[in-house]
Formats: sequence, C-alpha cells, structure tokens
Amino acid sequence: MTSVQTPIAGRRLATLTVLLGGLTAFGPLSMDLYLPAFPVLAADLHATQAQVQLTLTADVIGLVAGQLVLGPLSDAWGRRGLLIGSTVVCAVASLLCALAPSAALLTAWRFVQGFSGGGGIVLARAVASDLTTGVAAARLFSLFMTLSSVAPIIAPVLGGVLLVWTGSWPVMFFLLAALNAALAAAVWVAIPETLEPGRRHAGGLRQTGRAFRTLGRDRVFLGYALTVACAYASLFGYISGSSFALQEHFGLSAGQFSAVFALNAAGMVVLGLLNARLVARFAVRRLLVVGLVLSSLAAVVLVLVVTAGSSLGVLAVLPPLFVVVATRGLVSANATVLGVQQGVGAAGSASAVLGACMFGGGVLVTPLLGLGEEGSPVPMAFVVAGGAIAALLATVLLTGRDEAAATARP
Repeated sequence: MTSVQTPIAGRRLATLTVLLGGLTAFGPLSMDLYLPAFPVLAADLHATQAQVQLTLTADVIGLVAGQLVLGPLSDAWGRRGLLIGSTVVCAVASLLCALAPSAALLTAWRFVQGFSGGGGIVLARAVASDLTTGVAAARLFSLFMTLSSVAPIIAPVLGGVLLVWTGSWPVMFFLLAALNAALAAAVWVAIPETLEPGRRHAGGLRQTGRAFRTLGRDRVFLGYALTVACAYASLFGYISGSSFALQEHFGLSAGQFSAVFALNAAGMVVLGLLNARLVARFAVRRLLVVGLVLSSLAAVVLVLVVTAGSSLGVLAVLPPLFVVVATRGLVSANATVLGVQQGVGAAGSASAVLGACMFGGGVLVTPLLGLGEEGSPVPMAFVVAGGAIAALLATVLLTGRDEAAATARP
C-alpha cells in the first residue's frame, strides 16, 4: 500500500480515528483487565502475591520500553509495517499469556504483550500526527488521551464482570488476543503508510539517540513531557489509593465506591470530549493552563480536607477529588499535542517520550502510597496534589517561550 499523499478526511478519517483510538486504549486496558482475578490467578499458578504483582510490573515496563523503541524506529522505517507487526505480536503474546502454566512464563509474556502494545500506542499517535494538524490534531489527541485515562479505570470493572461470568482468568487474555487480532486485520485493510520515504530519517539507533538528545535539550518539549508525567502521576495516585482511602477510612461500601469511581471517570470523559470542541475556539496552551490551575486548586483543597481530620467527612472529599480527576480531560490531551508538535520532524520519537512519561509517572509514585497509616487518605491526597502542582509548574516555568501555542489558535 502506498504512502498517503493527500490529507484524509470524511468517512475515511472517521474509520482511522476509531482504529487509532482502539490501539491507544488497548495498552491501558490490557494492563488492568485482570486485576480482579489476582487471587484466582495466584491459586491456579501456585504463585505468591509478589509473583502475581510482578506480572503487572512487567507489562508496564514493556509499555514504556515498547514506546521508546518502536516510536523512533517508525521515524526511520515508516509506520504501517511496525504497526501491523506489533499488533500481531501483541495478539500472539496475549494468547500465550492465557496458556501460561506458571507465573514466571506469564511474567515473560506480559512483558512482550506490553512492549508490543506500547508500539500500538506510540504508532497510533505518530500516524495521527502525520495525518492531521491544528484543530483536527487537537481533537484526535483529546480522544486518545481520554481513552488512555479512562481505560485503566474501566478495565477492572470489565475484568470483574468476566470473572463473575466465567470464574476463569485465562478468558481475559483470550479476549485481549481476539481484540488484537481484529485490530491487526483492520490496520492491514484501512491504514496506509503515512510517513513518506522522503520524510524518514536514516541512521538506526544512532539517529534515534540524536533525536532523543535533541528533544531533551528542547526546554519547551521537556516542559510538556514533564507536564504529562506529573499529571499521570496525580491520576495514578488517585487510581491506586482511592479504594483504600474511600472504603477503609471513609466507610464507603463497594457499590458506593464504584459509583464514585464511575462518576469521576465520566467527568474526565465529558471534559475530554468538550476539549475536542473548545480547541476550535481557544488556544490549546490556554486550555491546558486552565485545566492545570483548576486541578491544582482542587488538589490543595483535597489536602486541606483530609488533613483536617474525619470531622469533615467524605462529602467534603468527593468534590475536589472529582475536579482533580475530571480536569485530566483538559490537561493530558493538550499537553501531548503541544509536545508532539514541538517535536516536529521526529513525531515518533516525541510520541515515544511522551508515552513513556505517561506510564512512567504513574509507576514511580505508586510506592509513595504505602506511606502513612493503613487506609489513610493522606498519602493519596499528597500524591494527587503533588502531581497536579508539579504539572502546573512544569508548564508555567518551562514552556513560557512557546509563544505560538500561547497566543494562536490551532
């Protein structure tokens, strides 16, 4: 199939949007889908809790590594071949995860699944940056970032339903294998090569290293990358810590907690979709700063509420927590699209760094949630607030020179 020579629009663009959105969501979905099955998985494979947790860690490491390797390679080799290959490998790895007879083999295949799934994420963003600019790009990235944020929240709920229906953990990986096989077939049919040979960079790993060094010396790009990392650190602090904090400390039932979780996720989706419309009227960076300021203010309120003791109750905690989570719909997409645009000429490398920051930020803050008393909401509140405020500072202090993004509409 030949390279794209003219802009894609209309129904064809809609089809590509659905496929690229599916590729973007798959990695986060596969990361958390099997969380409810951890006890069953441990019993079936005669594994300890630590060994089962290691399978999740391997997947996250793979997601980061896959983006860092395959994104820059696509700048040299093109998008389509790597996208089809990584999706097929992910389907096979998912199938092997379902058939794994031990925790050690499951861990190995989970790394491969994460690595190839990370390729789908970074290559989808690179294809989007090849095909669209301005408002269209901002809208696509709003969709991608909304999916990336919501998928790890929805995944455990879907996994719990599958576990209730089947009582089996392999069925979750069989489902992931089937989804990836369908995506691979759809990519083969519908996605052309979007990076023409004349726009590619030769030089292999040496060129990749130069691209990373160039991005690392770009203060504005670094600011947006740190914004993405800190924003997701804040979000993962909420995802990882809210269950214990809201149920054990504030006494919410499992049903009430699920309702709160769903409401916060809905807020993030709504603002993400609204952002796709707002970028047609307002500068992307302005929307980013508004989201960061609102998130930081709400996070400060959250810290003040939880450190004031239990007298204020859960009703005082939920509103600021909702604002922090919902504003990710304004922050993540806009920071990512500005970062990719800043890395013009190396969209694959820029997408790789931003994707690695996204998942890496979440992984690094997880140990902090274990500090403090068991079930205390204080560690969660400080991680959420620290990430939100750090994201605001990264944008304000490091991207102030991005005058085009600050003053122009997309």
